[in-house]
Amino acid sequence: MKTLITGAFKYSKEQIEKLNSIGCETVFIQDEREKLDIDVSCIEAVICNGLFLYNDISKFKSLKFIQLTSAGFDRVDMEYIKNNNIEIHNAKGVYSAPMAEWVVLKILEIYKNTKFFIKNQDNKVWEKKRDLLELTDKTVTIVGCGNVGIEVAKRLKAFGCKINGVARRQVKYDYIDKVYNMEELNEALKISDIVVLTIALNEDTKYLFNKEKFDVMKDEAVLVNVARGAIVKEEDLIEVLKCGKFMGVALDVMENEPLCVSSELWDFDRVLVTPHNSFVSDKTGSRMFGVMCENLEKFIRG
Repeated sequence: MKTLITGAFKYSKEQIEKLNSIGCETVFIQDEREKLDIDVSCIEAVICNGLFLYNDISKFKSLKFIQLTSAGFDRVDMEYIKNNNIEIHNAKGVYSAPMAEWVVLKILEIYKNTKFFIKNQDNKVWEKKRDLLELTDKTVTIVGCGNVGIEVAKRLKAFGCKINGVARRQVKYDYIDKVYNMEELNEALKISDIVVLTIALNEDTKYLFNKEKFDVMKDEAVLVNVARGAIVKEEDLIEVLKCGKFMGVALDVMENEPLCVSSELWDFDRVLVTPHNSFVSDKTGSRMFGVMCENLEKFIRG
């Protein structure tokens, strides 16, 4: 099976040999953002991240299988995928643990005001801080109860938090005390000390968190976005931050990345910004390769 692989995943020589051994005739391109100068009409499988944001999927006339290295499907025309009977997989479960750890880290950085102590250490200042918080008995609402959301819930439950989830499916989720449906989102937000966004980006969730949602939330709440940048309407977030809203905000994702140097989000002392880096760990490479091999082998076997 002629398989296009890209620099979105760093392959070792042994891993490429493994792909070839299970029936893939691999073709490698480094940069997905460049227009392809090869004939892709005979490509049957693709392992990529954002390739189809920059290259027309309809040119892949023989395409039958896609393995994404991303957790979301928002960088692919899913209607085209469905209409052309293409099997597609995401990186389900690959990044959940490090992303959940990042969420906990940022909440604790806000609750323990680590910026204050880091600045004081840099300046050799010995000064106590008496208004620090603990997570015990705090109400956390996780918007999106997929793999990442459940891993966040698992970790925060260990700190003694009450965990609410907001999801489309009203089922029992591990580590979540109460589940709200999307129509009840405002009800959940009103009682939340911490709100964590792990929901997928689609037409319904774009700018889901705007001024109307921010106004519902507690003034001293913490907001964490580890999903997609466009879940949050950034100009509305900046507006409410200027009015003193939120104890802290942690953002690993932006609508447009990298975040523009002129963005006011850089300047708020209570906003923590990281460069879409929460998924990185020493374990994700082996997990991702295991997922892609398993899915490819099943597909090739029919």
